[in-house]
Amino acid sequence: MTQELKPLLAKVEHVHHIIGKKWVNLIIHVLMEGTKRFSELHNIIPDLSKRMLNERLKELEECGLISRAVIPDRPVRTEYSLTAKGQELGTALLPVEAWAMKWL
Repeated sequence: MTQELKPLLAKVEHVHHIIGKKWVNLIIHVLMEGTKRFSELHNIIPDLSKRMLNERLKELEECGLISRAVIPDRPVRTEYSLTAKGQELGTALLPVEAWAMKWL
């Protein structure tokens, strides 16, 4: 393997580590439609437990793919949206979704 390929392969492996986790693609897909509250995400993906949704949202926020905004109304709301980085990843995943619709 050439030395030039090592950094590229490391980045490819890293992105597959992120998007390969269960539920990540669905969360990104739903957020491509726009900002959602935690409860909305949970209602749209009902098989995803609240604990796992919370865990995945934290991971995606740490990766810089989503942003979390706390709205101090009563009751307090938390909203999630894709960052520019997350939006670009979501766009990159659209051909995979098209492939799935065609072949699965």
